[in-house]
Amino acid sequence: MSNLKEEAFILGMDVSFMDEIEQHGGSYRDEHGQQEDLLTILKLGDANAIRLRIWNDPVGGFCNLERTVAVAKRIKEQGLQFLLDFHYSDRWADPANQWKPKAWEKLSYEELQREVCTYTADVLRTLKEHEALPDMVQVGNEITPGMLWDEGRVGGEEHDTDEQWERFAGLVKYGIAAVKSIDPDIKIMIHIDRGGDNAESRKFYDRFEALGVEFDVIGLSYYPWWHGTLDALRDNLHDLAKRYGKPINVVETAYPWTLEQPEGHEWILNQEELLLPGYPASVEGQTRYLKDLLQIIREVPGGLGAGFYYWEPAWIPSKEEWSVGHPNNWGNLTMFDFKGQKLQSFSALKAGEENDTALDEQPSAALIK
Repeated sequence: MSNLKEEAFILGMDVSFMDEIEQHGGSYRDEHGQQEDLLTILKLGDANAIRLRIWNDPVGGFCNLERTVAVAKRIKEQGLQFLLDFHYSDRWADPANQWKPKAWEKLSYEELQREVCTYTADVLRTLKEHEALPDMVQVGNEITPGMLWDEGRVGGEEHDTDEQWERFAGLVKYGIAAVKSIDPDIKIMIHIDRGGDNAESRKFYDRFEALGVEFDVIGLSYYPWWHGTLDALRDNLHDLAKRYGKPINVVETAYPWTLEQPEGHEWILNQEELLLPGYPASVEGQTRYLKDLLQIIREVPGGLGAGFYYWEPAWIPSKEEWSVGHPNNWGNLTMFDFKGQKLQSFSALKAGEENDTALDEQPSAALIK
């Protein structure tokens, strides 16, 4: 395995909704107000990596293999790193939902293992044929409670048993083996949702270590309103780095630039009391959050803070109906305004570790520059 500590610090963006937005007429504008390709805007805004989710057979077709290939080719053409996130589901896979694809519902455990292997390899083989292989792969998304329920379920007292953890790990191992069979240089990330929860993070990765799951990168989600303070995140990152010696990526995060809700929308974060103290729901607050988050990641011991991915910074409310079956509930957590104008908070990426500009020195004028 190459030394990930020496690789570039990841400033990543998950833009899995981009394809659907573009297909239905949504667009984006750069800091000069000029309409531009989203990936170009992100690259010029100092992002160096893109994350995409892939679903097996999603309603509406977006995020399936065909559309993933099309977007992955664009990522590669831009010279950006590419992280592919296998959900192993037809829809959202997260701590509350890890349901099998419909086509796999009646498979035995052994058949499910083989299908994970075959499907993973087929996806990557197809991407390879189009010269769009990912640099890194997630085998599962936020798999704290397991995946491919109920066979791989470990969440809750009933399922939190040695036998279930072995079955869960067995499914993950088949996915990892498939990745390595296509290209042994692709890095493997194992992703859970407990960015600020050290006890649960340790429990999970201790289990995987004991069960012999071989992977390269620890991935954590960190949303402050769910996962605690930045101090809790820092403490967790430091402990995990010392305990496991693996690079760590905060692979999902976001922060609001407003609490305003256009008519017909209800944001997932719309209450001021859920904000971090000192980080208002404004472009300035979002900028400060990103700067401080990135500094925390950069300061992980041993250089093991590998970077971050902002989750759906471009999911603008450009239409009413979405293929995921629910309205856009994320439009105030983006890094673009409601009409697709790039926000000033991208300056936090450019700043990097050199930027020590105080919040009150940031331009306090308009949302956009």
